[in-house]
Amino acid sequence: QVQLAESGGGLAQAGDSLRVSCAISGPTGSAECTGWFRRAPGKEREFVAAINWSGYNTYYSDSVKGRFTISRDNPGSTVYLQINSLKTEDTAVYYCASTTAIGRYGDPEVYDTWGQGTPVTVSS
Repeated sequence: QVQLAESGGGLAQAGDSLRVSCAISGPTGSAECTGWFRRAPGKEREFVAAINWSGYNTYYSDSVKGRFTISRDNPGSTVYLQINSLKTEDTAVYYCASTTAIGRYGDPEVYDTWGQGTPVTVSS
C-alpha cells in the first residue's frame, strides 16, 4: 500500500519562499499521479497542483499558476511543491495525495491515498 508523508511546512513571511515535500513509499505504478491540495481555515479543500508518475506532465490551479511549482526528481519519487512569493492567503494545511486515475487530477474524490498534511502559516 502506498504511503505518503508531507514535510517542510512552517512559519513564513509574506514574500518568502517555501518548499514542501511529499515522501512516497510502497508500491507505485506508472499510472500514479500525485496531487497537492490545501485546506485553509474555514474553507473547503482546494486543488493546488498535480504531477504524473514520470514527472513530465504537471497541472496547476489557476489561483497558484506562476507562483507554485510541482516537481519530482525521479519517476515515482518524492514530490515537491515550491511556493514562491508567499501570500497570507496561502496559509493552509497542505496535503499530498495519490491516485491511479487519469485525467481527473483536480478532483479530490479520485485520490485514494492521503498524507497527514503539513501546515503552512504566512504572516504579513
